[in-house]
Amino acid sequence: MLKLAIDFGTAVTKIFRLGSGIVLAEPTCVSVSKDTGEIRAFGADAKRLLGKTAELTEVVFPVYEGEIVNEAFAGALLEYFLSKVGRRKFGGIEAIFCVPTGCSLRGRESYYRAAKAAGVARVNFVEAHYLAALGQDIPLSESNPVFAVDVGAGKTSLAVFSLDGTIAGLTMCVGGNNMDVHIIDHIADLYNLKIGSLTSEKLKNTVGSLIENDGQSTIVNGRDVTSGRPRSVSVSSEDILFPIRVYVDKIAEYAELMLRKLPAEVSAAMCKNGILLSGGVCGLAGFADYMAERLQMETHLAGDVQTAVVLGGGRVIGNGALMRKLCMED
Repeated sequence: MLKLAIDFGTAVTKIFRLGSGIVLAEPTCVSVSKDTGEIRAFGADAKRLLGKTAELTEVVFPVYEGEIVNEAFAGALLEYFLSKVGRRKFGGIEAIFCVPTGCSLRGRESYYRAAKAAGVARVNFVEAHYLAALGQDIPLSESNPVFAVDVGAGKTSLAVFSLDGTIAGLTMCVGGNNMDVHIIDHIADLYNLKIGSLTSEKLKNTVGSLIENDGQSTIVNGRDVTSGRPRSVSVSSEDILFPIRVYVDKIAEYAELMLRKLPAEVSAAMCKNGILLSGGVCGLAGFADYMAERLQMETHLAGDVQTAVVLGGGRVIGNGALMRKLCMED
């Protein structure tokens, strides 16, 4: 049986195959004909069309803020991804899906139906914070709680937990996509230039920084709001600091609230263990230091912030004891 760990994310889907490692990382989107509803392209091929499609074609993201919002497209996209990782070479498929911290039964049912439509025989769910810790090779035990913050494109999961269970946790609908949208508006106000979502995302990933006076800059192409003509401007890290920091501050605010409500012994463990950071947004320059200063705690950044969760899923799918301990019950 083919055993997989799947991080079916808002922006990118990552798949870990037992015995092989990470075998897929592609955008979670499809391009669709508005007339017929027929899917024309999947994954990376679909995302390349974002903002460039004709009137009768649109790019759809079936996962939004950690929840499946279009089961039909999600199932078709997942089936396509599974075909790329070798499903035809094996009999059935057993998969662990990463879900946001505190994911409801209703939310898991949407994942379950999409997975079944894609041909997954056995479907299991594990919350993101457990996988983020395991993906950083953090040893989990019943007596040593840890604090994990996973910041993705559509949501942020925060949790204090041990192998015995979650002590405190929540999922916020805040992530990299919020920053991208705010950057678009900010550049329009600052430079009278309209840019698209792909350009905004690239700008954030290229020069986005939480370091004051970072000094990085890049050339951005867009449409002049007044004349309607194409125009280019140089955008610096300082120019987009505000639309990034406003959301990081919100994450830090909720992390502070969570820490204040912890039992004394758990708080003592947090001082010792620090905060585990993962998710693509955590890779922004200065993110770890900024969070450490805001929360007055040591931070530990995943070696590869993008893949920590799916790597953790890979550890669970190959370990029966962890499967029994961490998989959510329906």
